[in-house]
Amino acid sequence: MIDTHIHADARSSEDFEKMFISGIDTAITCGYYPYKISNETVLLNHLERILNFDSKRVAKAGIEIKVALGIHPTNIIKSPEVIFERLYNYIENKSIIAIGEIGLENLTKEEISIFKKQLEIADETKTKVIIHTPRKNKLNVLKEIKSIVLETIDPKLAVIDHVNSKVIGEIIEEDFTIGLTVQPEKMEISEAINILKEHGCNNFLLNSDISCMPSDPLSVPKTVRTLKNLEFDTKEIDKVAFKNALSFFNI
Repeated sequence: MIDTHIHADARSSEDFEKMFISGIDTAITCGYYPYKISNETVLLNHLERILNFDSKRVAKAGIEIKVALGIHPTNIIKSPEVIFERLYNYIENKSIIAIGEIGLENLTKEEISIFKKQLEIADETKTKVIIHTPRKNKLNVLKEIKSIVLETIDPKLAVIDHVNSKVIGEIIEEDFTIGLTVQPEKMEISEAINILKEHGCNNFLLNSDISCMPSDPLSVPKTVRTLKNLEFDTKEIDKVAFKNALSFFNI
């Protein structure tokens, strides 16, 4: 199984051990700092920590760890150029498999500018992107994200994450890959399963988004096991358990 969106820097080694024992073979850890960032040096140090320290902690538990880095919309800084240049380096050196997580939160001009620039980097380098959608005002923000992405890059490069049943109709007809985040304050297992029942499993990824917020490091295995208990077709289960992620991220 692959958990396609975690925040390893915010979790304990014990969580990673539980994930491995429960069947998580691979996880993708993303950039996000849960506190106001004062300058680009602080953010760069955070990204470097994820890449060079936290990824090793996950690997020690037996999980193959992949890394996505970028400027999260709640981590907006005044001088992001240093981060943009570092993203080019990460991509060139194959240190990351995606730019992420990026996106929009409050629809500020600064957020939109930084989001667009990261999409342009992704388009130029043909790099995948993991795109955050917020808890509040999700539909309106998603509409803006959709518009910007479709104007900037091939939608086949993009995962739109944290999508739920209330907003999925906005993007289901596009060529996006869609992330379902099974997390106590975002989506219950039952909601994820209802979405998969209605729309099929072809374009979906599962993730726990474990972070400093209330999270369940075992939500992906629990969802997959529930699908098996409900007698979903094994080939369909495999798509959301790992095959879609392998194909999308080319891992």
